[in-house]
Amino acid sequence: MWIKVCGLRDVETATAVADLGVDAIGLNFFAKSPRSVSREVAQQITAALPQHVESIGLFVNHSLDDVLMTATTCGLDCVQIHGDEPPEFLAQLKESNPQLKLLRAFRVGDEGCRDVADYLATCRQLGVCLSGCLIDAKVAGAYGGTGHTAPWDLLADQYDAARWPRLILAGGLNPSNVAAAIAKTQPFGVDVASGVESQPGLKDLSLVRRFVEEARRSSDGSPR
Repeated sequence: MWIKVCGLRDVETATAVADLGVDAIGLNFFAKSPRSVSREVAQQITAALPQHVESIGLFVNHSLDDVLMTATTCGLDCVQIHGDEPPEFLAQLKESNPQLKLLRAFRVGDEGCRDVADYLATCRQLGVCLSGCLIDAKVAGAYGGTGHTAPWDLLADQYDAARWPRLILAGGLNPSNVAAAIAKTQPFGVDVASGVESQPGLKDLSLVRRFVEEARRSSDGSPR
């Protein structure tokens, strides 16, 4: 089970989280988020991370140049596009930096995965290969980090794991529900932010440890 903790804002916490056995650290560059981080601090974090822990930058409606510059400056392994960007934006990213891995976040509600299917079909037409799809809860006026859970039953029924990129489940996950979420949706990985915080933007290492333990315990311990 691949595990990502998102919204790290300082080197000490990021390295402590990495030491708890996560696979990836998320760095949020969305200025309106309580978890946002500057390029300068992000660069310090990526430089301090162990080589086996991926650094993933989260972007919401940033310009193409901004995403590319930040990825290069901060030494990101992957970028997570989390706003209203069309598939053509991803194609431009891939053309500009073919080595950069891409995750696309989708907010899914009671309508299910229709929009996800349409978006991914266009990506295939454009030749865009995604490293994964991060599925978050759909909450009006928010781009993520709401603490609301995604519709697990709908995902279990509608997510086409055979044809679509690897599923990374997000949205309202915490140490108490991550095992049930994994059992229901069978994702490749899980992503957590607010569910391991004592207050917005402040990670609680004891909650991170419990989250990792529960996620590992509910799977075979390795990514699928």
